[in-house]
Amino acid sequence: MADRPRIAVLGAGAWGTALAVQAARAGHAVTLWGRDQARVAEMAKARENARYLPGVKLSPAIAPVADLDAVAGAVLILAAVPAQHLRAVLQRLPAAAAAPIVVCAKGVEQGTLRLPLEVVQQVRPGAPGAVLSGPNFAHEIARGLPAAAVCASDDAALRERAGALLASPGFRIYGNDDVMGVQVGGAAKNVIAIAAGAVIGAGLGENARAALVTRGLAELSRLTMALGGRQETAAGLSGLGDLLLTTTGPGSRNTHLGHDLGKGRSLEEAVAATRGVAEGVATAPALVARAREIGVELPICQAVADLLAGEMTVADAMMRLLARPRRDE
Repeated sequence: MADRPRIAVLGAGAWGTALAVQAARAGHAVTLWGRDQARVAEMAKARENARYLPGVKLSPAIAPVADLDAVAGAVLILAAVPAQHLRAVLQRLPAAAAAPIVVCAKGVEQGTLRLPLEVVQQVRPGAPGAVLSGPNFAHEIARGLPAAAVCASDDAALRERAGALLASPGFRIYGNDDVMGVQVGGAAKNVIAIAAGAVIGAGLGENARAALVTRGLAELSRLTMALGGRQETAAGLSGLGDLLLTTTGPGSRNTHLGHDLGKGRSLEEAVAATRGVAEGVATAPALVARAREIGVELPICQAVADLLAGEMTVADAMMRLLARPRRDE
């Protein structure tokens, strides 16, 4: 494996592990970093991430590690830690880890209201960066099922290089220079998925979910364009594609959490029952605050933020949305 390009993955959850499996499938040596030393050691011994991706074997090309210094020397760094932990992990990276960073997290950082690539640019100013996003469930990527994604960067050479390194016959990667649009899609779809899950959990029906998801796409598109992104990005893989998967797929953590809320469970109970991080929980209030700064209304996302804050019930939120003034679509 000495002659293979080495890719480093930050984050040994389901998505990070799936990306490591995909990078190895594409022919690369992989360093898979996780913060929990005991769990990393267990993965290295069992050659499996039993907690997040049971049944998926790790190839010999994947080296699970708990030392960030091991990331140095990689040709590409995939940051797959949750958006709320991205800054802290990047700040701990050794100076020798100078490879371009491809952010694979989706969300808005609380407090700063920054999107993931904005966090990278603040922590590592001037360093090349990109975003990988799209309709991808980790367990399907790990199994090698057909999928497509988008790699977005202002740097055409970087998005081409990253796409070439990570792609395989079953995993198609499209390039895009609309980094803002791709990131907004990835953040907003998780919030809308909580709303979609809550609608089904509350027994409000498929008609309500379809209407909500469609209007959610309108919110996603509106915010994308207000922040300088393009409408066609919102209608692409990282917008509509990811929204459809996350609001209808049974493997969606955010939809599952919303479903539990719709059933009347508390947020604490719903979070505890969710395997992995439902990024929409932290993102909802931050996304709404970011939109408010530029005068963009997000009624569905605002309703989710209020629901998560315990300020209204699912029924109250739906009634508020239905009571909005009528207008042309």
